[in-house]
Amino acid sequence: MATIVAPSQISPVEDAEALRLAFKGWGADNKAIIAILGHRNVHQRQQIRKAYDELFEEDLLKRLESEISGDFERAVYRWILEPADRDAVLINVAIKHGGKDYHVVAEIASVLSAEELLAVRRAYRNRYKRSIEEDVSANTTGHLRQLLVGLVSSFRYEGDEINPKLAQSEAHIIHESLKEKKGNNEEEVIRILTTRSKTQLVATFNRYRDEHGVSVSKKLLDQTSDDFHKALHTAIRSINDHKKYYEKVLRNAIKKFGTDEDALSRVIVTRAEKDLKDIKELYYKRNSVHLEDAVSKETSGDYKKFILALLGKQE
Repeated sequence: MATIVAPSQISPVEDAEALRLAFKGWGADNKAIIAILGHRNVHQRQQIRKAYDELFEEDLLKRLESEISGDFERAVYRWILEPADRDAVLINVAIKHGGKDYHVVAEIASVLSAEELLAVRRAYRNRYKRSIEEDVSANTTGHLRQLLVGLVSSFRYEGDEINPKLAQSEAHIIHESLKEKKGNNEEEVIRILTTRSKTQLVATFNRYRDEHGVSVSKKLLDQTSDDFHKALHTAIRSINDHKKYYEKVLRNAIKKFGTDEDALSRVIVTRAEKDLKDIKELYYKRNSVHLEDAVSKETSGDYKKFILALLGKQE
């Protein structure tokens, strides 16, 4: 379930005018920005963007970029984008910037449905005039390239049918690949992860656990030092149970020495209108602390206020 608290009806024109007023003077009225944008659903946000453009002949996103900054600006910017466009931006940043966060590409491609991923591929092409596959291929090599290109270009069957014999044989293939001797059967593992339905893959992962007494993801933990195995681990966890995966991303982001705001924002912004309430409950069960309290302790300023608004915390 979603956490975002939004009114059932709004006036896009009134919201656009209120935002324009918030931008006047020295420094933006961030409280007003949060009060509006932190409490509007995706359809309302698009209506506000359209109204702002029509009223003031100015792109709301560009104005926000010039008015606010830092983690607050990045979170607000990504929140306003339509989901497919947002994921396209996140993938591009993961490929091109900073520490090459290829596991984020695996995460997005593995969590989304076939139709959602197709929409992201279209949004990426429209925004960057290149395909995701093109940029992934240009920035990776070897098995990592094969895995990520396969994941982002996958169009999985989404039915409930399971082939038990196939699950058994492919659990064996994965087991052989994860033995201490590396470089064994990796292309077969990539084929399995990028072509099978999620339902079939979960059956394979369950068969692996039943036969070997440990989950595939835990077995992979010993090999996640390189980008390929880190992306492989992310894909398996995301496919197997994306809510548990996101709970761990949040836990790691908050427990780090210095909060990982990028990871924290990514999960909260992308899941606030989907299943963040469920992820919050998992977080509490795992950590015995409410996610809102952890965020309040580890973040500050307008960024904290905005993230708490998306989490559904009322002032």
